Amino acid sequence: MTIRTLFATRFSETRLDDAALIAELGEACRDLAAQDRAGQSWSRDHGYRGYTSYASLDDLPLRDPRFGDLVRHLNRHVARFAEACAFDLSRKLRLDSLWVNVLKAGGTHSGHIHPHSVVSGTIYIEVPEGAGALKLEDPRLPMLMAAPPRRADAPEDLQTFVYAPPAPGTIFLWESWLRHEVMPNAAKGERISISFNYRA
Repeated sequence: MTIRTLFATRFSETRLDDAALIAELGEACRDLAAQDRAGQSWSRDHGYRGYTSYASLDDLPLRDPRFGDLVRHLNRHVARFAEACAFDLSRKLRLDSLWVNVLKAGGTHSGHIHPHSVVSGTIYIEVPEGAGALKLEDPRLPMLMAAPPRRADAPEDLQTFVYAPPAPGTIFLWESWLRHEVMPNAAKGERISISFNYRA
C-alpha cells in the first residue's frame, strides 16, 4: 500500500536570538499599555483581559524604533517562510499590521483567523510559566462529518488540534487562514506578545 500525505499545512517556529531587543520590546509594550488610553478603552469595552493596541495604534514601527528593529528581523523570517510555502509572488510580502498584547492572568482569545492577510504570526516577549500555548486547528475540521476522533497517540500531522507552547523570543508563523486561539493564561504574571500580519 502506498500512502501519501497531501495538502500539508506549514507552521514555522523560530527564535529571535537578541536578548537586548527582547528586553527593550518588553519595556515598549509596557509603556504602551500604560499610556495608550484608546487601547485601554477598547480592551475594556471588548472584554480583553489586559491590553492590546490592535484597534488603537497602527504605526508602531514608525512611532518607536524598537518596533522598527523588530520588523527588520520579522521581514527575514517571513520571507523564508513564504519560500517554504512555495508562494508564487511577484514581490515580497510586506507588513500590513503589528500590535501589542499584554494578557493578564485568566486572559484568552477565542478561535479566529486573520482575513485579508497571507502570513500571520506572533513573537513572544515575556512568557511566565503556565502562560498557555497557541492552539492550532485542523482546517478540515468543519468538513470531517462522520470521521471518528484521532487516537491520543496519533502523530502530530494527524491531530485535530496542535498546541504550540511559546518561550521568550519564540516566533510563530502560519498562513493567515489557519484557525487558532490563545489558551487561557494560567500564570500569575502577564504574558506579553506582539502579533502581526503580512500581505502581498
